[in-house]
Amino acid sequence: MKNIAIIMGGYSSEYKISLISGNVVYQFLDKTKYNGFRVHIFKEKWVYVDDNDNEFPIDKNDFSTTVNGTKITFDCVFNAIHGTPGEDGLMQAYFELIGLPQSSCDYYQAALTFNKRDMLSVLKPYGIKTATSYYLNKGDIINTAEIIKTVGLPCFVKPNKSGSSFGISKVKTEAELPIAIEVAYKEDNEIIIESFLDGTEVSVGVINYQGETIVLPITEIVSENDFFDYEAKYEGKSQEITPARISEEMTQKVSEAAKRAYEVLKMKGFSRSEFIFVNGEPHMLEMNTIPGLTTESLIPQQAKAAGITLTDLFTNAIELALN
Repeated sequence: MKNIAIIMGGYSSEYKISLISGNVVYQFLDKTKYNGFRVHIFKEKWVYVDDNDNEFPIDKNDFSTTVNGTKITFDCVFNAIHGTPGEDGLMQAYFELIGLPQSSCDYYQAALTFNKRDMLSVLKPYGIKTATSYYLNKGDIINTAEIIKTVGLPCFVKPNKSGSSFGISKVKTEAELPIAIEVAYKEDNEIIIESFLDGTEVSVGVINYQGETIVLPITEIVSENDFFDYEAKYEGKSQEITPARISEEMTQKVSEAAKRAYEVLKMKGFSRSEFIFVNGEPHMLEMNTIPGLTTESLIPQQAKAAGITLTDLFTNAIELALN
C-alpha cells in the first residue's frame, strides 16, 4: 500500500474550493491501493488532518508527519491546491527539491500557465488565437482612452494571476474602467484587459491517460450571469453542457488547439483550457493546471462522459506521477 498525501487549501481566495476538491479525491481514492492522507497547506500551518479532525504538523524537511510517535512518509503527493502555492509552481519546485513525486505539471509549466499574459505570449507563435489584450502593472499610468482604443468595449478586466473568476469585471463604459482595475488589483499586482469575445464558450480538458495525451469530451458553458463568474461556476448560475453543442469541425479545431497547447508546454497531469469561438475559430482565454475536482466541476463531468470514473481518474494521476 502506498501512502498518498492529498494537499489542499492554499494561500489564495480559492482555498475553500480546494478543500472540497481535496476531500473528493480523498473520498474516491482507490482504498485497495492507497492510504490517503489529507494535508492542509496554509500560510500559518501545514498539517495532516485525520478523520476525527485531529491535526499533526508536517515536517517541511522531508514532508513527513509523526502520529503518536510513528513517523509517516509519503510515496506521492496528489496536488489539489487551486491558486498559490499549488498552481503557480511553488509546491512543485519544493517537491522536486526533496525528491517527492507529485501529480501535477512541473514548476515551470505551473508558473507559466498561472500567468495568463506569459502563457498566451508563448502559445501565440504556435497558431493559437487569443483575445486582443492590454497589460497593466500596479503603479502604471492608467490611460482609459488608450486602453479602450486597443481592446474596445465591452472588455474584461482580470487579475493576471488568479483563478475561479476572483477580481474579474466586465466593463461596458469608460467610466467603469478605473473601478474594475481597482477590483482586479485587490487580487494581483498585474492586470490583463481583454477585448470581449462574443461567441460560444467551451472548456476543454486534456489529460495524460495511461501514457497518452487525450482530449476529454468538451463542455459548453452557458452562463445566466454576464459571464462565467464565481457565482456561475459554483452557485449554479450557469448551464454546463457536455458534450458541447458545437459542430464536428469546431470540436476538431478546439481539441487540436487544446492538445497542441498541452504538448507545446510539455504539460503533465490535468489541464483544463477555456476557449471562445469567434467566427468558428477557437480563441484561448486561459489554462488551469489544477482544475476543480468537486463533483460539480468540469473535469469530473467530462471524465464521466468519457466513461472514466473518478477513482480511475485519480489512480491514473498517481500512477503517472509514481512512474
